[in-house]
Amino acid sequence: MDIQYAYTILYVKDVPQTMAFYQNALGFEQKFITPEQDYGEIVSGATTIAFANLELATSNLKDGFVTSRLEQKPFGIELAFTTSDVQKAVDRAVEHGAVLLSALQTKPWGQDVAYIRDLNGFIIELCTPMGGGE
Repeated sequence: MDIQYAYTILYVKDVPQTMAFYQNALGFEQKFITPEQDYGEIVSGATTIAFANLELATSNLKDGFVTSRLEQKPFGIELAFTTSDVQKAVDRAVEHGAVLLSALQTKPWGQDVAYIRDLNGFIIELCTPMGGGE
């Protein structure tokens, strides 16, 4: 059996608005969006990050799920993106609506790390690659 990690799908209220945030705040490009605008994907490297609206998600999960909301505590999961300039990435994201969760800090192993929340309340880690360099 050959299993590969292919997608992370976030359930969101508004797919086009969320995709615009990821494009403007983090610089990702749109890969695909359905004509109904209830599901979309961004170009994010080897693993696709996708967004499904709450109605589509509910149709797939009949027993429901916990919806991520900015006004509530975040889930215990994060999306991590590497960059050579964490502070610049944080500043750009906040300028486009992200909420700063934890300011830039250098970890004991030398990695620069900061945490923000997107407009749906999901945690995003912005960090330098492990081992330095990009």
